[in-house]
Amino acid sequence: MSAKRKGITVLMAVSMSLTVLLAGCATQTQPTPAAAPTMEAKPATPEAAKGDTVPVGILHSLTGTMSISEVSVKDAEMMAIEEINKAGGVLGKQLKPIIEDGASDWPTFAEKTKKLLQSDKAAVIFGGWTSSSRKAVLPVVEQNKGLFFYPVQYEGLESSPYIFYTGATTNQQIVPAVTWLLQNKGKKFFLLGSDYVFPRTANKIIKEQLKAEGGTTVAEEYTPLGHTDYNTIISKIKQDKPDVIFNTLNGDSNVAFFKQLKDAGISAKDLTTLSVSIAEEEIRGIGASVLEGHYAAWNYFQSTDTPENKKFVEAYKAKYGKDRVTDDPIEAGYFGVYLWAEAVKKAGSFDVEKVKEAAKGLEYNAPGGKVVIDGDNQHVYKTVRIGQVQADGQFKEVWNSGKPVKPDPFLKTYPWGAEVTKK
Repeated sequence: MSAKRKGITVLMAVSMSLTVLLAGCATQTQPTPAAAPTMEAKPATPEAAKGDTVPVGILHSLTGTMSISEVSVKDAEMMAIEEINKAGGVLGKQLKPIIEDGASDWPTFAEKTKKLLQSDKAAVIFGGWTSSSRKAVLPVVEQNKGLFFYPVQYEGLESSPYIFYTGATTNQQIVPAVTWLLQNKGKKFFLLGSDYVFPRTANKIIKEQLKAEGGTTVAEEYTPLGHTDYNTIISKIKQDKPDVIFNTLNGDSNVAFFKQLKDAGISAKDLTTLSVSIAEEEIRGIGASVLEGHYAAWNYFQSTDTPENKKFVEAYKAKYGKDRVTDDPIEAGYFGVYLWAEAVKKAGSFDVEKVKEAAKGLEYNAPGGKVVIDGDNQHVYKTVRIGQVQADGQFKEVWNSGKPVKPDPFLKTYPWGAEVTKK
């Protein structure tokens, strides 16, 4: 072999080794001292703002168990980007979306986030659904000082300087839902969830709240994401005779559970089930006839009566089909794009630190009503709503908070919240 060919071979081997090493680092969900960069990462936005376009990342599960929920959020974010571009863009620049598939796999979310920030120089990323995906993304955006807009309700107990949480935190969904159920449906709760961060943390919170407010937990069950056989758990439900099933299943496991619950002869008239991850999009996938009469807690329904929502629903259906529906994460994904764009305009810059500062206290008339960014924790004030599934697949609102609720991700305003945060 010639010296030249030997040199090329050695360079290829080194390059492949570095690629494997970097890919391994990208899949870590938590940073370690050994993996820390030797130099502080610099924000990607100054370079991103060059030229006539600005790259923005879209990162959702377009395949796998979570695609039933996330594809439509991606569609809403794309619609917002197209509307903004049609109106002239942001600071005179067109937004250039770069779409990546998290594939319902948390290390993949971390890897794609790193690509979007480091290679694509994305000024912002909109994406995620599960808390596992968000926690995989969090150290990557913090190390790279990027921006990430997360559109789904979650379990709270988190605040990152580089994440904006446009979905509800616990006191804007789960806590008021538990109180409403205790006051209207009964005291005995059966907790059922998927086996990952959000359901386990949510149920830890619910158990403390039940103790404080006079309820009881009769059982607590978890199944893996994608699980499809709920006959054993349904037998336990029959045996335990709860007043309420508080459901934190996620993804297409909900399809199996509710169909098998109906097949077992248990309807909404027999047993109250309230979900915090089933919205209009999931009803469309599961079937309104299966879910009719069951409840969900959110901050937005397609049936929410505001002028902004009428326009939003009409535009979404016109773009994606009259059979498509909107829901809470879809709406939060949509207005998250607008919140970021308004913050950039207010800052007069795509620079991450300037955008974050400009976002404090920013108000926006979203389809579900006015939202305000809390400058203390980068969550948003949101109105809480509880709805009951109707035969047409829409929700009839049965209760709301009357006004936007200040986000309290660490439950500091609840006497029993200290029991959750110290564990």
